[in-house]
Amino acid sequence: MKAFVAGATGETGRRIVAELVQRDVPVRALVRNLERARELLPPQAELVTGDVLQPDTLPDAIGDSTVVFCATGAKPSLDPTSPYKVDNEGTKHLVDASRDQGIQQFVLVSSLCVSQFFHPLNLFWLVLYWKKQAEEYLQKSGLTYTIVRPGGLKNEDSSASIVMRSADSLFDGSIPRSKVARVCVEAVFCPDARNKIVEIVAKADAPKTEIAQLFAGVG
Repeated sequence: MKAFVAGATGETGRRIVAELVQRDVPVRALVRNLERARELLPPQAELVTGDVLQPDTLPDAIGDSTVVFCATGAKPSLDPTSPYKVDNEGTKHLVDASRDQGIQQFVLVSSLCVSQFFHPLNLFWLVLYWKKQAEEYLQKSGLTYTIVRPGGLKNEDSSASIVMRSADSLFDGSIPRSKVARVCVEAVFCPDARNKIVEIVAKADAPKTEIAQLFAGVG
């Protein structure tokens, strides 16, 4: 297995890289700024330059990777096209390149409530709507996929347990990014994670359950 991580210097992406490195999985990290990436990512990660908004950069960047993690996301800005470009078009470019490269599994970090058009987060230039469009594109691509929809993302870890449900079952809650990363990485080791959409939050009163068991419990 060799992993490719898009959005590798983001708050969630860098945790996915760290989790992969911890498991001794070779990692190619897609970055735009090599200097910044060297400061943020473990030295074991192979840094490759490219941009999901520049599809011609992606085949060489993916190289001989066998699994892809997409943790990209539009940052809050005054640009109304940003979510459309990053969360929709950028993800589609990565899906296309992954299919052409024969990738074995594509793990996409999405968001809770993407199916709710009138959700307040869509006031940020329809960010949830565009994430949902990208999800559907991935589902129709022919690639083996796992779509992970986390609740509100927290930078600090906690002892709370992961709660995992099927699509459109959870509508509030939060989760540490480190737990999101663990779920994403476990997905490529767990047959029960394939071709599923899962929603995850963390709750202090939930029973502690192995991630593989959580995937198995989602229909």
